[in-house]
Amino acid sequence: MADVAALAGVSSQTVSRVANHRANVDATTREKVLAAMRTLGYRPNTAARALVTGRFGALGVVSFDMGAHGNARTLGAIADAAREADFSVNFMGVRAQTEAAVQQAFQHLMLQSVDGIVLVESQMLDTPSLHLPPTMPVVVADGDAGHRYPNVDFDQALGARSAVTHLLELGHRTVWHLAGPGDSFAARRRAESWRSTLQAVGAPVPPVRHGDWTAESGYRAGRELAGRPDVTAVFAANDQMALGLMRALHEAGRDVPGEVSVVGFDDIAESAFFEPPLTTVHQDFDLVGRHCVTLLLDQIDGRAEGPRRLAVEPALTVRSSTAPPGAGRMV
Repeated sequence: MADVAALAGVSSQTVSRVANHRANVDATTREKVLAAMRTLGYRPNTAARALVTGRFGALGVVSFDMGAHGNARTLGAIADAAREADFSVNFMGVRAQTEAAVQQAFQHLMLQSVDGIVLVESQMLDTPSLHLPPTMPVVVADGDAGHRYPNVDFDQALGARSAVTHLLELGHRTVWHLAGPGDSFAARRRAESWRSTLQAVGAPVPPVRHGDWTAESGYRAGRELAGRPDVTAVFAANDQMALGLMRALHEAGRDVPGEVSVVGFDDIAESAFFEPPLTTVHQDFDLVGRHCVTLLLDQIDGRAEGPRRLAVEPALTVRSSTAPPGAGRMV
């Protein structure tokens, strides 16, 4: 630090202010210090900075399924928001949904000196016996039905309800459901809302089919559903399964949406280019990631009066994969 100060012609205290991103340094002086740092290859000492600022400058993320579109998008958004706040992100992938695995992931991240942790879609939070380290700021994304921890979530029930209601209002007698895996918090909530929406209007509740979020699982379920003439509308719990479902319907000669209407969930970038373009529930994963970082920084900075729960409302995007029953193919 003394070498940087000498080269830049400033005090060591000024170098410290620049290194710790303090605002009370004018732009010209800041650039002189940064140029000296680059010339000398200076890197702030993380441990020393933490002693001064109370921060290590890193956030942790624990997730169980990075193959899922929503989890991957949420992680990307967290990384972007963290970078804007001058934090790095340490990621810990966990395969098993067990208390031991969650605790171990937290211990690993705490040894890496993170300032707070985002836990993405953990079913283990439904287990009352699971207690996360009380000294570590935590935010949960897409989970924690009991709201024991600050959390950010989509209104999954609203999204599913809007999809089912859209199909019923088109005139379909009922709506079949291709659900996600049973151990998924989001999948369960979407399925519960699908069922309650049908029950609220006295519509028949067909037996639910389960996939694993992949297009292949949607295709397998679609081959069965395609053989049932009473299937005229299907709500798929994500867009990839909807894609596989539509492929199976097409191969069986069932026109979408002329004979079967299909609604997905997520509004992935490719859904507008399916054939036909997919009606789906749009989720703003970027907003979820930013809310997670905001809630985490509130805790890290001691702003306890901030909100503990933020809900992001999804919105139905209507395209060409839905139509009244028997309406014929839409172009």
